[in-house]
Amino acid sequence: MVEVAYDASGSLLVDDAGETVVYNPGDIAWVLASTALVWIMVPGVGFFYSGLLRRKNALSMIYLSMMTIAVVSFQWFFWGFSLTFSDTGSKFIGNLKHFGLKGVLEQPSIGSSKIPSIVFCVYQLMFAIITPMLAIGGFAERAHLGPMLAFVFAWSTLVYDPIACWTWNSNGWSFVLGGLDFAGGTPVHISSGTAALAISIYLGKRRGYGTEALAYKPHNTTYVVIGTLFLWFGWFGFNGGSALAANMRAAQACIVTNLAASVGGLTWMLWDYRIERKWSAVGFCSGAIAGLVAITPGSGFVGSPAAVLFGFMAGTICNFATQIKFFAGYDDSLDVFASHGVGGVVGNILTALFAQKSVAHFDGFTEIPGGWLDRHWVQLAWHLADSAAGLGYSFAMTTLILWIMHYIPGLRLRVSEEVEAAGIDESDMGEFAYDYVGFDVPFTSAVSEQRDPENQYLKERSSSGH
Repeated sequence: MVEVAYDASGSLLVDDAGETVVYNPGDIAWVLASTALVWIMVPGVGFFYSGLLRRKNALSMIYLSMMTIAVVSFQWFFWGFSLTFSDTGSKFIGNLKHFGLKGVLEQPSIGSSKIPSIVFCVYQLMFAIITPMLAIGGFAERAHLGPMLAFVFAWSTLVYDPIACWTWNSNGWSFVLGGLDFAGGTPVHISSGTAALAISIYLGKRRGYGTEALAYKPHNTTYVVIGTLFLWFGWFGFNGGSALAANMRAAQACIVTNLAASVGGLTWMLWDYRIERKWSAVGFCSGAIAGLVAITPGSGFVGSPAAVLFGFMAGTICNFATQIKFFAGYDDSLDVFASHGVGGVVGNILTALFAQKSVAHFDGFTEIPGGWLDRHWVQLAWHLADSAAGLGYSFAMTTLILWIMHYIPGLRLRVSEEVEAAGIDESDMGEFAYDYVGFDVPFTSAVSEQRDPENQYLKERSSSGH
């Protein structure tokens, strides 16, 4: 039985092995509120991805956001939390000490003694959920939905959990080395972006790649904007909540998060304007997300002036990184690698340069040597090593998972040309984001070659006088 009491100030008093632990209800409330903020980011990714795709694949991405929440929630309960945050694990991965969340309740968490383990567990679950959802963008328009259930479970176990362990677990090699990753530059963004790259290479190019057939604009820019708003809104909990307490460091993280997103959005939009002479909402949204990605590892370590540079560099480098796929010859349809993989590396490097021990101490207890601003030159080497490890491990392990699934009956992910032509919504779901998409859509590649099933219904309505 858990023994809980309250002192005169309303703080929680919990007995932990004969010692009284004091928890501030405000800290617990902030982390739980941040949990809800990060949760809303997952459907935000679904809407963002959905809006960028063609109509015939729009619903599948929104569905995948819900599916990922369900699968990873079970995986985290089953062994994910234990593999990531058990305090008796190795420098690369934890053990099964907390299998089935055994012993995860009132004791101080491994992340912070200011909140109980159960609060830390549910908060970190949100990071474990959103990471494979980001990577799933690599599957867009050409992968079966059923096998993705197995992929998400396996990827979370074999890729996310080890990287998160070595980054945030007090036994992890990067943590012990002195790496500074406040909210997930490597575990979330580099791992998911690189996984999307591996997925794109494994699946191969979409049907019609390099032709006018794929020179389409996002089918629903409103979805893109709504998804961005959900992500931006949730990122206050993503970065601000990573302080694991309601304090000045959390407030600073929120300030730099919003500033980097704003500058990133403006920067990307202006780079696009130089070519199109149009003010692009999609360009602004893409830049805002790039800025959010870059500031993630540094949000609890850098000052507000540095956040401007984070946003500018992310909006610039990630914008130009979208061209890598044309030179390298892979089909990353949603530019996940350019935004998250490259953006995560940019954030890690800038954090090593601009991290300040004074900012980290805004919470009153964190002590770090700082980055280059504090003349701690070796910090950059540590961050380069961490980034390279995340890139290499995620790419290799994701590729291995995909090829193992390729040879297991029922788990092959790549769809046929016929299915790709009809769309994942029809072939794998039998449901549609919009009712008119399903009208008179042939399920044969031969007929699909002769007409565009997405616009056929609209053309018929127009010719009939509607």
